[in-house]
Amino acid sequence: MSQILEPSPEMIKNDKIYKQMGVSDEEFALIEKILGRLPNYTEIGIFSVMWSEHCSYKNSKPVLKKFPTKGERVLQGPGEGAGIVDIGDNQAVVFKIESHNHPSAIEPYQGAATGVGGIIRDVFSMGARPIALLNSLRFGELTSPRVKYLFEEVVAGIAGYGNCIGIPTVGGEVQFDASYEGNPLVNAMCVGLINHEDIKKGQATGVGNTVMYVGAKTGRDGIHGATFASEELSEASEEKRPAVQVGDPFMEKLLLEACLEVIKSDALVGIQDMGAAGLTSSSAEMASKAGSGIEMNLDLVPQREAGMTPYEMMLSESQERMLLVIKKGREQEIIDLFKKYDLEAAPIGKVTDDKMLRLIHKGEIVAEIPVDALAEDAPVYYKPSKEPEYYRQFQSMPPYVPKVDDYKETLLALLKQPTIASKEWVYDQYDYMVRTNTVVAPGSDAAVLRIRGTKKALAMTTDCNSRYLYLDPEVGGKIAVSEAARNIVCSGAVPLAITDCLNFGSPEKPEIFWQLEKAVDGMSEACLALNTPVIGGNVSLYNETNGTAIYPTPVVGMVGLIEDTDHITTQSFKEAGSIVYLLGETKPEFSGSELQKMLEGKIFGKAPEIDLEEEKQRLDQLLAAIREGLVQSAHDVAEGGLAVALSECLIGTGLGAEITINGDALAGLFSESQSRIVVSVKPENKEAFEKIVQAEAIGTVTNSGILKIVNGNGETLIQASVEELEQAWKGAIPCLLK
Repeated sequence: MSQILEPSPEMIKNDKIYKQMGVSDEEFALIEKILGRLPNYTEIGIFSVMWSEHCSYKNSKPVLKKFPTKGERVLQGPGEGAGIVDIGDNQAVVFKIESHNHPSAIEPYQGAATGVGGIIRDVFSMGARPIALLNSLRFGELTSPRVKYLFEEVVAGIAGYGNCIGIPTVGGEVQFDASYEGNPLVNAMCVGLINHEDIKKGQATGVGNTVMYVGAKTGRDGIHGATFASEELSEASEEKRPAVQVGDPFMEKLLLEACLEVIKSDALVGIQDMGAAGLTSSSAEMASKAGSGIEMNLDLVPQREAGMTPYEMMLSESQERMLLVIKKGREQEIIDLFKKYDLEAAPIGKVTDDKMLRLIHKGEIVAEIPVDALAEDAPVYYKPSKEPEYYRQFQSMPPYVPKVDDYKETLLALLKQPTIASKEWVYDQYDYMVRTNTVVAPGSDAAVLRIRGTKKALAMTTDCNSRYLYLDPEVGGKIAVSEAARNIVCSGAVPLAITDCLNFGSPEKPEIFWQLEKAVDGMSEACLALNTPVIGGNVSLYNETNGTAIYPTPVVGMVGLIEDTDHITTQSFKEAGSIVYLLGETKPEFSGSELQKMLEGKIFGKAPEIDLEEEKQRLDQLLAAIREGLVQSAHDVAEGGLAVALSECLIGTGLGAEITINGDALAGLFSESQSRIVVSVKPENKEAFEKIVQAEAIGTVTNSGILKIVNGNGETLIQASVEELEQAWKGAIPCLLK
């Protein structure tokens, strides 16, 4: 292939070629000033990806500063491949969540697969062994053929990659809403374990040390992936298919094992995943964090295709690659180590002291840029923010009261809503038992994995009800964090920290930026109240299709620690005779609810309220009772309200329940009031439980196989066999996909 003719620096400026790369006129002037000359094609490419929202967070940094990031257990906060939290005994848990939304919209299988691959690399680049994967997915309504195709392919991509590499996919959530029709969300989370002494940072220190490239060869895939992720999807997005990378989980498995071995070597100085913006971001960020520079000879980069230009090599996002810094003179032992795994390790450069990223190709310097200009000193924007008109309208509406004639029919219809219905069709495709540490499999409030050789276990979940966030981003942000904590505590764990994936529309629109600001305010307040600092995450903006934004969806990934595996708690009722309790107060709150969406086809009004002090108090009480061995089951009341939660506690148990609802039947059955949990307790533990936990006894578990709910006068509101509830709940998604 002949050498591609690249535009000259003058052409780049005069023809405004930089604009096609997402660089503004102001930014171009700034680049000219930094360099003291015009950038060449490779340099403007490097600036464009490093200054993209995806890499620089230039529009979101001022907002992200609000997050609480410190805590007595936090060993590593935001700024590295993944965050790290101490779990005692010299062990720590490492976790992070990232988005792969845009690639998944145009190439769903590979988009989802490489999202999983990338997040796994973020975790093992810290020196940790990945032990679990989770995800959070959003799609349009399952009635459209395109959405069915995206849903099926994304799930297959996640399963294909995770199952091949042998890391169990243990949990997640899937929600369906028209706002995600053209722009699905695919957020992948990885959790790893590490010993304190093995923690590694992505830093290029020690002048003269060798920069090494390891893993797969570089090809022309994924060029400008970071820029692509920083613009809206439109009709033209289909043409960007080559921007989606192709993953190889078998190569990644070898890379993982090799990197975990290299971490034990004192020859290793720093290590970082080549993620978004590939070789560019890993080299510039490692140098900038260390206060050093890096010089690389691109002729030495292992290449999959002939005649690759410096621009293509630096911007490629080929998968399964890492950048290492090795002590000078120790290169051969690293080369030999990787060779053992059939992997290439190529010395391609060295650490310098001039704080420059210098690239050499065919004997010539083809790029010379100050590393801090690319990383730390990228421009930061304070975007205008404006309260949307729709929000003001929603706030002034009278409370919404649904019209329901038949409570039983309504419950069955709710159980069939894809957001509530069983996700077995999804997780049956995942190998969630591989490595045999999974104690609580997908389908409960949180997944639980035991930590071998200890009595400890980790609980993990992903949560976000974006409907509440659309109605009120600040309240919705508080609810997202609280719901995650509720799921963790219902599993018997103490919440440790969160990682988040902030999925929003375009920050150029003041109303969308307002959503982002308010959501982060709410999340930050909840993180402080619940003592769960933010240890890292990802921002995914520009989630719009042809000008229409998704609902604000800041997904919360939370991990909790179970001190003793005897405390592990699940949502199912355990035996007849147990007393059923409801923690928390039920109010007639139906806006943003599953019932409102089902009956009206849209959502409107005020989001349900949440009191963070009450939430914390309730969770503390419940956890204390669980640790005393007084709780048989615990399940949070979420989408669909209490009737749905009770159904979920019964499905698959062969048991029944008799429940009494005092007060307003409609709210009692279907309201989505927050901070509520259904708990079952043995009769002999009644007094001890009630001493610790403020809760209302609402009924008992029976042997009947029937859910019977009556009002205060003993009149039947709902009587349904658990079998028919289960059929509605289990059959819904497979039926829609047929």
